[in-house]
Amino acid sequence: MKRTTLKDLSQYLSVSTSTISRALLDDKDVHPDTRKKVLEAAEKLGYKPNLAAVNLKYGKTKNIGFVVPEMVTPFAAAVLSGVQKVLYPLGYKVIVLQSDENHLYEKDNLLLLQDFNVDGILLNLCHETANIDVFKQIMEAGIPLVFFDRIPPTSLDASHVIVNDSIKAALMVEHLISCGCQKIAHLQGPSTVRNAVERANGYRRIMNKHNLFQSQLVVQTSGTSFADGKSAVASLLEQEIEFDSIFAYTDTLAIGAMNYLLERKVRIPEDVAIASFSGTQLSENVFPQITTVEQPLFQMGETAASLLLEKITNPLAASQTIVLDAQMKYRGSTVNKNTD
Repeated sequence: MKRTTLKDLSQYLSVSTSTISRALLDDKDVHPDTRKKVLEAAEKLGYKPNLAAVNLKYGKTKNIGFVVPEMVTPFAAAVLSGVQKVLYPLGYKVIVLQSDENHLYEKDNLLLLQDFNVDGILLNLCHETANIDVFKQIMEAGIPLVFFDRIPPTSLDASHVIVNDSIKAALMVEHLISCGCQKIAHLQGPSTVRNAVERANGYRRIMNKHNLFQSQLVVQTSGTSFADGKSAVASLLEQEIEFDSIFAYTDTLAIGAMNYLLERKVRIPEDVAIASFSGTQLSENVFPQITTVEQPLFQMGETAASLLLEKITNPLAASQTIVLDAQMKYRGSTVNKNTD
């Protein structure tokens, strides 16, 4: 069925399209009788305004971009729920795009959102520095950016929402040591991502503090999938590197490693204890459940959306870095090896 347009209403009422447009927008200069006729005709003919066109006319699209490395795990979905809670009541819609941990895809996604003239973009980046020029270009075009979880260099004037990755990672390693673990392997995330480096720094600091650090216990993963976790722990076994526990950059890496060890008849946590970082629902939906650093993902989304709204409302608003608290969740994948 053909969509009814302003031109159709104009022909039906023998009134100019500009008058009809102003009547639909409740312009005070339009006579009340004319406005009544326009509204009645619009309802009769099934006219629906083109909201995108109306918003563009007034300088806003009411669209927000949400770009993340992946939507496979519950991480991004939990953050998105917090974003929507803040933005939807205000009439904003969220456009979700996935970079697949590829900075070239991320660049294309960002430029597409710029072409769509979105009001702002929330971004969990996949490479700390690869798209800095694109970030600057978009912000210079008047589209604010707010980063969450994974952030760019602090030299970029943008707001961030993070947790203290280094401190929380250090606390988790201390927990493993308190459980009697001595040979703690670290499955490290991509070195091009700041929070992966921060978590590795926290791990290294505590291992050095207890004179336990061994470089061969650090495995640099190529990604963050279950398969990457499996490959990382497989390489440790193939090289016959002894380890009694694992601290993984993400839940997915930890679960991939745990599943492979279980296939090899390695007992968790009796033979190898496992801990991770992220705190997604995945950590609770496996057996044994994973000890993890649980990030406040819903709150992260709410906070990022609020910071973005502040930038949209006042482009001169100062950038902020909000550090949220993350909780230590001790579960069945770790056990005190000092007790029988």
